Amino acid sequence: MILPRILILVCLFSSCVSFPLIQDKLNSYTKQKHLRTISRISLPPDPAPEAVSPSYNVDSASNITTFNVQSFGAIGDGVTDDTQAFKMAWDTACLAEKSGILLVPEGYSFMIQSTIFTGPCKSGITFQIDGTIMPPDGPDSWPIKSSKKQWLVFYRIDGMSLQGGGVIDGRGEKWWNLPCKPHKAPNGKTLPSVCDSPVAIRFFMSSNLTVRGLIVKNSPKFHLRFDVCQYVDIELLNINSPAQSPNTDGIHIENTKNVKIYNSVISNGDDCVSIGAGCYNVDIRNITCGPSHGISIGSLGIRNSQACVSNITVSDSVIRHSDNGVRIKTWQGGLGSVSKVTFHNIYMDTVRNPIIIDQYYCLTKNCPNQTSAVTISDILYSNIKGTYDVRSPPMRFACSDSLPCANLTLSEVELLPIKAKVVSNPFCWNAYGTMQTLTIPPVFCLLDGIPQSMQQNDSAGCQTTWTG
Repeated sequence: MILPRILILVCLFSSCVSFPLIQDKLNSYTKQKHLRTISRISLPPDPAPEAVSPSYNVDSASNITTFNVQSFGAIGDGVTDDTQAFKMAWDTACLAEKSGILLVPEGYSFMIQSTIFTGPCKSGITFQIDGTIMPPDGPDSWPIKSSKKQWLVFYRIDGMSLQGGGVIDGRGEKWWNLPCKPHKAPNGKTLPSVCDSPVAIRFFMSSNLTVRGLIVKNSPKFHLRFDVCQYVDIELLNINSPAQSPNTDGIHIENTKNVKIYNSVISNGDDCVSIGAGCYNVDIRNITCGPSHGISIGSLGIRNSQACVSNITVSDSVIRHSDNGVRIKTWQGGLGSVSKVTFHNIYMDTVRNPIIIDQYYCLTKNCPNQTSAVTISDILYSNIKGTYDVRSPPMRFACSDSLPCANLTLSEVELLPIKAKVVSNPFCWNAYGTMQTLTIPPVFCLLDGIPQSMQQNDSAGCQTTWTG
């Protein structure tokens, strides 16, 4: 759902083939000592810790200053609350005239509370995680006044790298086991209660971001989320949580443009990558995904909202042992459009729904039929091969009665059942498109031409959003 910006602000502050992954371990930096006694992020609940010495280190060759969190009082024993030390280290680096490195040293585990790291900063910051950072252990340990919707937030940052060879451990198990979670409810029925769970890492209204080389695991909810951001480079990440962990999307982007997600391994309990409304110019390449729910655009158009998504490419990737492969999902009643999407050179290994478009997405059996829809057009499936779980057809195009899918193109698609000897037929409903080559199985159910409704459609006002 797209919330008005003011509500987003309130929410923010309210509390196949295998492709080689380059796993270069980034160099650790020397421990240094420096101190600022006041954080401008928020006033500390207790007196700020005192440092032994207010010294710092400047690399004479690069003229870059390193700010070690231990110099600001961080203990790193995995038990002591190191939040205030991180806040002071951030503020010192953020106020520095020249680019600096905020160092989380190797060999230590730092427990920090829900925190917002605020910009803009005077210069770029490298947040170097070589050790481990973790939140409080579960909802019972979460401070009452802290938001249970997010853990670490980076707000209004321009020019930052979150990187290193360390670990961001979300300690999500106790959140996944809340009785309001579907897989833990008795007799399959969820219990009525507040079910907020924190996103591990969130970037909000930020630009020129790099996230590289880290292990991010066991998030209570999404592992990484980007809202209203631009120029985002994500590379060499290892994101993992159990296959049954609910809503643990690996990377989610919303209202975000010019994104590159490369050379990463993602295994989790929901989508490896999910693309929400307002996203365009997104390039996803060389991802090993699964077990998971696949790589998804959507869901879009919930509660009659508008969603505009365009210029999305997913290529050179592997999806294995997943509920879905490449998916586009929209709710009935929505507005807007999904267009200019390419899925190319993807290997499917035992995937239940390798290729799916679902314009009837619904989480219950009681969703009413509605006429309006998010239109879907100009979708290319090229060189997609592998095996599928026979419980579902290998290709499913369930398109709107009023606004059918248009200009679907399939080329070099070969999907075979993992066990059965008979190839299942694809499913089509109001899907218009062509086979450039004979696919396996053949998609003879595609309709020819362009639906009349598409000829009259103006993308529901999305052109302004894409080019603005």
